[in-house]
Amino acid sequence: MSKPELSVLAALALELSPGAEAGRLELGVDAAGELAGLVARDLARLVPDAAALDLAMVAGLFDPAELLRPGYPVHAELGRLAARAPGAAGGRIIGFGAGQEGLPAGLAPAPEFAGGPLKLLPLVLRGDVTAVAPVGDQLEQVLLDTGMASADTALFAQKAFGTQVEHARLLTINDLAAMMAMQFEHAGIAALWPRVEAALLAPDGEQWLDAPPEPLARYANGGVRMAMLDMDAWAEGGFAPADTDAARLGRAFDRFQMRQRQFAGLLEAHGIPVTYDHCPAGRDPRQVLSD
Repeated sequence: MSKPELSVLAALALELSPGAEAGRLELGVDAAGELAGLVARDLARLVPDAAALDLAMVAGLFDPAELLRPGYPVHAELGRLAARAPGAAGGRIIGFGAGQEGLPAGLAPAPEFAGGPLKLLPLVLRGDVTAVAPVGDQLEQVLLDTGMASADTALFAQKAFGTQVEHARLLTINDLAAMMAMQFEHAGIAALWPRVEAALLAPDGEQWLDAPPEPLARYANGGVRMAMLDMDAWAEGGFAPADTDAARLGRAFDRFQMRQRQFAGLLEAHGIPVTYDHCPAGRDPRQVLSD
């Protein structure tokens, strides 16, 4: 009987210099293997027992939203392909790079997410439960504070991807989620993050966004239902900012609709489907979303 296996989900995070763009989003097979070797060495420096585990990494630059999706599909595919790689398990270093047809299906970053200052190379550490669990616990404790990649790792990534790297660090998937929660807060959209977090950590649960003047939304059954309000229903439901006079009411409603589209776009970027429920004046929109 084979031993049960476990994976630690993590990433090499590259913070690009202000204004910098990546010259390429994917590396070839040889460069992928070399970079994976540098990352494995850096992890073993921080947690020596990590050297006994298989490490698999994708040499592609992903946006955080592509990795923080329900079921962590990129990491799941990476783990699946790593399990099929040849060689005896235990200490293998596997770098997935682009061949003539690009990266394997499911491991290719989407071109529409190519912008942004934070790019991530997904990686997994795999092995039997008794070996992986303590390594995972140690990485959760040390990476966020001490997980800077070595200078040669950062320089290799900078040259290989044709960009300017300000910082290169190693993160667990939980570290990345905490970082994104802070970014949502700094961007003034902290109210949305619990819906993303629910989809990641409690996909079978329910989570409401009911904090006027923010859009009204309900996460349940793996997706978000959002109240589509006309202007009368919006004002009647208490979503208009306080002390908004009639002359400014139209502009405030336009801003509300823009906010709603922003929230929907972010949810969908994180792989969370959004549907709209029309909520006319005279009906409680909370009841509509509950039906």
